[in-house]
Amino acid sequence: MPMEVPALTARWVAGPPGGASPAVVTGVFDVLHVGHLRFLSSIRDRGLPLVVGVEDDRRVSAWKGPDRPVNPDEERAELLAALRCVDGVFIVSGPPEVNGWDAYADLLRPLDPAALAITAGDPHTDAKRRGAEALGADFWELPLTRGRSTSATLNRLSPSL
Repeated sequence: MPMEVPALTARWVAGPPGGASPAVVTGVFDVLHVGHLRFLSSIRDRGLPLVVGVEDDRRVSAWKGPDRPVNPDEERAELLAALRCVDGVFIVSGPPEVNGWDAYADLLRPLDPAALAITAGDPHTDAKRRGAEALGADFWELPLTRGRSTSATLNRLSPSL
């Protein structure tokens, strides 16, 4: 008998927006910086509502270590929801090992996304592209703002992190 894989879940903090199918992006968004703002604004500038999925604390800590995230998921989601370019925000929860494209496609399917967006250099580009294909969504790869990342910011504050 096949083993049941736990599903990812979404808990809405703001939204979801009604109307047109949205562009969707998921990520950590810890220590919000101008690179995040430029990325999200450039997605919204393409004319679709923008929905952001924020990975929960348990998932982030498992992936990035016990000192991360710096800010709790509720606060990260609240900050994103306050941005003019963001139309809806949800928190992604589930076991950290559940992170394949199929799990995200199942999570996002009810949104009927028109597009999934990533930053260039995302280590999960191929998986996210497969998820977009499974959803029938466009796949947008946008430029990264050089030198602007949470890791770079934290390293400037404390080189030991």
